[in-house]
Amino acid sequence: MNEKTAILTDSGCDIPLELAERYGIKVLPLKVIYPEKEYSDRIDIQPDEVYKNMPDRIPTTSLPSPEEIRAMFERIREEGFTQVLVVHLSSNLSGTYNAVKIAAKDFEGLIVKTIDTKTLSMASGWMVLEAARNIANGFSLEKAADNLQKIRPKIHGFYVIETLEYLRRGGRIGAVASMLGQFLHLKPIISVDQEGKYFTYCKAKGRRKSIEKMVQIVEDKVKNSQIRLAVLNGGSGAEFDALVKRLKDLPNVIDFITSEVSPALGVHTGPGLLAVCIQEI
Repeated sequence: MNEKTAILTDSGCDIPLELAERYGIKVLPLKVIYPEKEYSDRIDIQPDEVYKNMPDRIPTTSLPSPEEIRAMFERIREEGFTQVLVVHLSSNLSGTYNAVKIAAKDFEGLIVKTIDTKTLSMASGWMVLEAARNIANGFSLEKAADNLQKIRPKIHGFYVIETLEYLRRGGRIGAVASMLGQFLHLKPIISVDQEGKYFTYCKAKGRRKSIEKMVQIVEDKVKNSQIRLAVLNGGSGAEFDALVKRLKDLPNVIDFITSEVSPALGVHTGPGLLAVCIQEI
């Protein structure tokens, strides 16, 4: 039987649009919600529009609706696909994975395999791109899914944020940690643990030192192995450009991507976000 497999993800994977189009990746937009209107992430609202209004206007976020998820499956089926490999951001940070898994059970005419990346941003994005390359190279649905489970421990994301306040507001980090960080003028580097939850990877005293620490993390990684590297901007301005300049020509970087952090993610971290996402080869 000649199977045709689609790759489905969400806008929280932060894959640049041109790469999603090149690999034919289907993307469900997360929601950015202001009192007056709900927007679809990267479709009718762009990251810089959200960041420039913060902290005066802080939206909420939500997952795609069941109707949108079903419509996406219908579109995939109409395009002649028989299988879908679904690769979503951590189920401990968003309800998207579980909502899509539930919708898939009730949808006839497609074989659907769902993968929880247990991470987010381009850390998820590297897994999505791996899946797309695998399918393009003739992997079966099961083999591509199994490969994602194997590479997941080799994928890491590190996020420098200006303040813990936004994570505290969103209930994603304890209020005590937030107050401690503010009191000591410490700037945290956030990562995601094996359960797919935020944790403070390390702290540095001041913004500049936190960025230096993140650079050091990348430099340590390339000493031991080849990597794929993504550098992401969440309203960081010139700091992002400087970080890209420092990292783009490091040895052992076999794939280098720059992108914007989804506002649906950035709402929970605030403006001034810088990120590096690494796949060890």
